[in-house]
Amino acid sequence: MELQAPEAPKKPKQLEIHGDVRVDDYYWLNERENPEVIAYLEAENTFYKESTKHTVAFQEELYIEMKSRIKEDDTSVPYKKNGYYYITRYEVGKEYPIYSRKKGSLENEEEILFNCNQLAKGHDYFNLRGIAVSPDNTIAAFAVDTVSRRQYHIQFKDLTTGKLYADKIENTTGGTVWAADNKTVFYTKKDPVTLRSDKIYKHILGTDTATDKLVFHEADDTYNTFVYKTKSKKYIVIGSSSTLTSEYQILPADQPDGEFTMFSKRTQGLEYSISHYNDSFYVLTNKDGATNFKLMKTSEGKTSHEDWVDFIPHREDVLLEDIEIFEDYYVLAEREKGLNKLKIVRWDGKDAYYLPFESETYVAGAFVNVDFETETLRYFYNAMTSPYAIIDFNMRTQEKTVLKEQEVLGGKFDSANYKSERIWATATDGVKVPISLVYHKDTPLDGSAPLLQYAYGSYGSTIDPYFSTGRLSLLDRGFVFAIAHVRGGEYLGRPWYEDGKLLTKKNTFTDFITVSEHLISSNYTSKEHLYAMGGSAGGLLMGAIVNMAPGLYNGVVAQVPFVDVITTMLDDSIPLTTGEYDEWGNPNEKLYYDYMKAYSPYDNVGKMAYPNLLVTTGLHDSQVQYWEPAKWVAKLREYRTNNKQLFLETNMDAGHGGASGRFEALKETAKEYAFILDLEGKVPSN
Repeated sequence: MELQAPEAPKKPKQLEIHGDVRVDDYYWLNERENPEVIAYLEAENTFYKESTKHTVAFQEELYIEMKSRIKEDDTSVPYKKNGYYYITRYEVGKEYPIYSRKKGSLENEEEILFNCNQLAKGHDYFNLRGIAVSPDNTIAAFAVDTVSRRQYHIQFKDLTTGKLYADKIENTTGGTVWAADNKTVFYTKKDPVTLRSDKIYKHILGTDTATDKLVFHEADDTYNTFVYKTKSKKYIVIGSSSTLTSEYQILPADQPDGEFTMFSKRTQGLEYSISHYNDSFYVLTNKDGATNFKLMKTSEGKTSHEDWVDFIPHREDVLLEDIEIFEDYYVLAEREKGLNKLKIVRWDGKDAYYLPFESETYVAGAFVNVDFETETLRYFYNAMTSPYAIIDFNMRTQEKTVLKEQEVLGGKFDSANYKSERIWATATDGVKVPISLVYHKDTPLDGSAPLLQYAYGSYGSTIDPYFSTGRLSLLDRGFVFAIAHVRGGEYLGRPWYEDGKLLTKKNTFTDFITVSEHLISSNYTSKEHLYAMGGSAGGLLMGAIVNMAPGLYNGVVAQVPFVDVITTMLDDSIPLTTGEYDEWGNPNEKLYYDYMKAYSPYDNVGKMAYPNLLVTTGLHDSQVQYWEPAKWVAKLREYRTNNKQLFLETNMDAGHGGASGRFEALKETAKEYAFILDLEGKVPSN
């Protein structure tokens, strides 16, 4: 007897704006507490499980295979801060990290700060973050989320006794910043409905949290606010940012009861970030049309943007991404033609050089560098064929020490067995789109190989050509893996981002399709063996491409996809909506409404033959609400003209990031890979 897919009842709701009426038959699915909604999601889960039960043993095989490559009793490279070495380690068979430290020397006794395996007991989801130790090393602030909506409660642990303080602060971002007095902390609260980070408070340890002082309220609902301390430890900084505009306020860390002073008031379109060194601030900014950013300098007493002077001028062909400051050196993180570069410069100007990197499919950048008074830069490096390495580099002698190389266990991995390359596809408007590829050396490149194409393409977020142990399960089964560096990301600099947002957003989608067509014409794969994957805004990309080119892909995995663009962007009660206007546009304005409507995946579902689809979501997702993918799948079931696989899997316990344990997350990857490998006929028969 053939399994019957669930059918969501149609309950038409008219949505009207700008004289345009959209009829949403599945709007009712946004009622999270409605038993009928929960029943529908559970019915979809049952349909998915029953339809794929022949792959369950294979999913377990993939999971064990991926898990077997991971060093279970792994330990991070220790970093030194304020006289202590801090370490994160895992134990065999355990899902969660153990955070510890050693005083003065790595030879000394370990002091366990938090064993998350014990703390996570009784919770389906657990995430501890934001560990911040007081300047005198005696108290640790930390934050926990047990729901997966990124609403953290902050607590404090006395590191001399191991006991918790009674103080408990709810609904925060999880971060805390200590003043120099070891008793005052600053933290960020969220709006309980929209989850926007909108208020900075000051708490004095041992006092009632209800009496905490509101230090700053970010009233503009298109901005988020945050707080941190400069690496020099001299200033506490409150930041406010929208997609396109920044503003900062500063307060000496030894004056927690003082008033924050404005660094430079917000000016629409002016982005900047600040670093402190000696008696000056160094400002990374796009001021005066510096699209790819430049570095400016100003004194402590004159911080308004009118007083900034150029320190490193703007370059049309180099994106300046970050600066790391040390006592005798500063390090610039740059990106040129898509490639990471690290430039080391002495403050006195006596020396300046780039770290040498040779591959075209690598990722490199500064790692944890909390120590100011050092001549050692710690950085990371990996490539699509080379595991992650953490390296200490002496900036004076130019000697490097590899502290740790990611171990790929199992005895089967040899980087020489894999090849990586970067190629370019020509977009519809003539622009060259880069593609990073990796595959096993024995994989035939004659069009017969299956290929998984991945991209994100929004917010200027760059998906770099990174190494993945899990991905080996595809490569070893003959897959090619491709990262499409589409517009909307920042791989080729800030203009690459600007050309894939707002009223040019469609470039992201057409770039991805162009890459697919190029991979087929270049014989890396064929339509019958091409697969696509993306999550969140990358899930929007998946939704768009299956409407625009449904016959180009055999299968698509859309993870927590943002697919109901207009309805979400018109609802300012939904978390993150108002802060997104600079990215997507505000559909309350007809120009943006019309443009969004032309690509919004949910609004453009039509009577066509869609590829095989696996769609995933989390009931508690605060970034892309579960009802977006749920509605999308319901509508796809109604409209599609074929009977290919269409599954919705809802994690009823998790949110945007999926499962919280390190191995539980592998099970989700195993499900996605099994879906694709099953379509390729590579699932062993039981």
